[in-house]
Amino acid sequence: MATRAQSCNSPPMRFPDSFLNELKARLRPSDIIGRKVKLKKQGKEWVGLSPFTAEKTPSFYVNDQKQFFKCFSSGKFGDIITFLMETERLQFNEAVERLAGEAGLPLPIETPEDKKRRSVRAQAIDLLEAVTDWFERSLRGPEGAKARDYLIRRGLPEAAWSRHRIGYAPGGWRTLREHFQRAGYSEEQLLAAGLIVRPDTGRDSYDRFRNRVMFPIADATGKIIAFGGRALDPDDKPKYLNSPETDLFHKGDQLYRYRAAREALANKDGAGLIVCEGYMDAIALAEAGFGEAVAPLGTALTDTQLDLLWRAGSEPTLCFDGDAAGQRAAYSALDRALPHITPEKTLAVCLLPDGKDPDDLIQAEGAGAMGEALAAAQPFVEMLWTRELHREPLNTPEHRAGLEGRVNKLVATIQHEGLQRAYRDELRQRVRDHLFAQRRGGRDRPKGATAPLPKSRPARRIRGTATLIRMVDSPRLLEYGYEALLSARFDHEDVAALRDGILHVLSTCGEVDRADLTRHLEQTGNVHTLDLLRQYPAQTPLDPDSNDGQHWLASLEHYGAADELSSDLKRLRDRASDPVAPESVNARRAVRAELRRMGSSPADDSRGAGRDSADLRDALMRNEEVVRRKSGTPKRNQR
Repeated sequence: MATRAQSCNSPPMRFPDSFLNELKARLRPSDIIGRKVKLKKQGKEWVGLSPFTAEKTPSFYVNDQKQFFKCFSSGKFGDIITFLMETERLQFNEAVERLAGEAGLPLPIETPEDKKRRSVRAQAIDLLEAVTDWFERSLRGPEGAKARDYLIRRGLPEAAWSRHRIGYAPGGWRTLREHFQRAGYSEEQLLAAGLIVRPDTGRDSYDRFRNRVMFPIADATGKIIAFGGRALDPDDKPKYLNSPETDLFHKGDQLYRYRAAREALANKDGAGLIVCEGYMDAIALAEAGFGEAVAPLGTALTDTQLDLLWRAGSEPTLCFDGDAAGQRAAYSALDRALPHITPEKTLAVCLLPDGKDPDDLIQAEGAGAMGEALAAAQPFVEMLWTRELHREPLNTPEHRAGLEGRVNKLVATIQHEGLQRAYRDELRQRVRDHLFAQRRGGRDRPKGATAPLPKSRPARRIRGTATLIRMVDSPRLLEYGYEALLSARFDHEDVAALRDGILHVLSTCGEVDRADLTRHLEQTGNVHTLDLLRQYPAQTPLDPDSNDGQHWLASLEHYGAADELSSDLKRLRDRASDPVAPESVNARRAVRAELRRMGSSPADDSRGAGRDSADLRDALMRNEEVVRRKSGTPKRNQR
């Protein structure tokens, strides 16, 4: 018993990441967890009743491919080591030792040098935790007034400061150093942790972070290992300053908010993390309900960071500013990821409109607009094709051959053979289709004229488009949001035409898909609306009950009429939106008469009711047509 107590109270052995990765690769989570939880196969995952709460409906999921479990009823999430620690009350060392025995993997031998390194690391982590607390207190003290004003201007209330442990580094040159030396830390410890700078000239050391809003950077286990600081004085350079490389911190190996984002993604069951460009963007996204947001630390994405992203989910979304710099960052990430993509590991890209960053967009237009932008994210292949297509005009044989050469060269770097073939076939077909369309278009041009440069995709990002198109790709959303669609108002005529097209196809076919909607827009000559539709590739169907589904509905309802409908109009809307509600000719005539009366009333017109009733009249006529087809009743002019 004494031995067990000593083991439980001792600090955990430092197992190398390579050892832990090998351990988890040898054991399937469903095998380990299945001993305690009765699991049933469901698609790519296993599902069962939570071992942490009493429940009747299964909300506990295990994913062997991603090597983690997630429990929606309790919010718990982790790997097989975490599971043993939670269910058997084991210490980290004990859980690893037991699993290593099952895997037949010998434990690494810890040398005296290893023990010393582990002790130094633990002291550094304790120091950084203490500094984080000190920064948080400084933010709320008299010296933090300017930092508090800055955060409030950026839309962050005080509750958010605590959630993200935001702090303030006072402006003195040696305030931090002197405070922590008095607390018993040596100058060498402060230097090793990246908190102070020692000049090469031999002059006295000074604080690295001064008069800055501070963002603590945690590793994958949640321990603080570094800081990022945002200057409050416009003359201080750089505007954003990170801790230097230390034994704890290598900026190319970390992502800001990674642990918190991974937990949020597990509870949300999304396709992947959202990658933005900076601390404030990641925090703004999290505060707006997108808790799966992370940010690299001032560098382009590295292979290690991509691996971290794919450990969390199969399709992370790169959400960058819509300006030239954001586009370059997105393309750089695509090039880095291309050799490593597989059917289970890819990327999507969301370029925000008008050069905005996520923080700008959320503050200006709300979380609904952000959700709409993310819903319109472009798949990997789409962004790759867009870049290569628009590198140069394709008005000479050399340029056309150059396009084919670039595409073939890029595809050859994909290491997964099956995906390489799929990309080669897809992109070759796109090249053929584009060149064929270009030749057809050139027949009507004067001799010697060159083809106009194609617009860069996505050429137009008109508000409301992504919300409507996501409805087309997700049949359940149409049923879920039909009422909101009927009352939605879109200022841009092309988006309004898209909404009308969706309603027309629904009333004609009983359902909506891209093929029928495209055919309708072609027949009616709505070329601009058709162009909008084609700019958005097909999306994975969205579950209306998911968090993403809730964001989508909020986005659609944002376009509803500003004024409340009268009770009569609400009642008529309900009748008009039900295909079988007007069961007789007399009932339909009564509804039409009431709609005409309300639509012609000046008082109602002043409240927008005339406009609403016109829409409802159209809806009623569409539904009458459905009733006629179902009952076999001939049209009026056929009677």
